[in-house]
Amino acid sequence: MSETSAPPLPNRRWILGLGLAAAAAPLASARAAQGTPIEVWKDATCGCCEGWVEHMRAAGFQATVHDVGDLAAIKTARGVPEALQSCHTAVVDGYVIEGHVPAGDVRRLLLERPRAVGLAAPGMPPSSPGMDIPGTPYQVVVFGGSGGNRVWAQH
Repeated sequence: MSETSAPPLPNRRWILGLGLAAAAAPLASARAAQGTPIEVWKDATCGCCEGWVEHMRAAGFQATVHDVGDLAAIKTARGVPEALQSCHTAVVDGYVIEGHVPAGDVRRLLLERPRAVGLAAPGMPPSSPGMDIPGTPYQVVVFGGSGGNRVWAQH
């Protein structure tokens, strides 16, 4: 038979760590409540772009929208290849989001943090968020990484 010993008493380091965690929790909660900031450039008259912005806001992103006349300059400055371009461009935490990329794919990007410029849903896929016409499969591509462009997600 073995003797059971009492669990060790908390030491100062453990108590200090617990106190710091308790102090940091409200700050993390406040950031989550505010949403992840995302900056979007779009044409003022584009309804599907506004639909995508609403999709992102509903998913917890805090969108700042810029209505601009020259989206080509924004895309060029952000390094979006012509073949991957769509109707709007966004930036979130240093990554470029081109077109109607679903919020879940953006969250995955921010979690996994690959070495890449960003994600693109090339063209204007009919069943993507903001377009909302079901039934057409499409791909989201991660681009600008050392391994070249590759499929990030299939929808």
